[in-house]
Amino acid sequence: MYLTQRNQYALRAIVELARQVGKGPVKVSEIAKAQAIPLRFLEVILGQLKGSGLVDAKRGYYGGYFLLRQPEDITVGSVVRFLQGEPDLKECQSCISNRQCPFENNCAFASLWSRVNEAVFNIYDETTIKDLVPDEPVARF
Repeated sequence: MYLTQRNQYALRAIVELARQVGKGPVKVSEIAKAQAIPLRFLEVILGQLKGSGLVDAKRGYYGGYFLLRQPEDITVGSVVRFLQGEPDLKECQSCISNRQCPFENNCAFASLWSRVNEAVFNIYDETTIKDLVPDEPVARF
């Protein structure tokens, strides 16, 4: 279970919002610049995240995006699940790109992929956004 580019951008945006907690709403352009995310993609992603209960926005000149929950209360798993739905841990990762697996339900690797997916999501669920926020400011270019 690898993170899509969209999921990576969403997580990086949330990490940036976590870095700015207590400083008021953060403008999309500031998030995009700080996290090297294309502005157009970020606008769409943040719009989607507004429906998650994790992020909200304030309109106007002093507006921007902000977290609705504390960084320690948001897990990587909750963000990924919101964006792509509940994972199918039984789905064979080796045949995802092949719509018709030649082994159907007799794949020798099926139980391995299932355990790998479960382990990955356990790590996602144990990792909070606060865990990903650096203690010291990151140098900006």
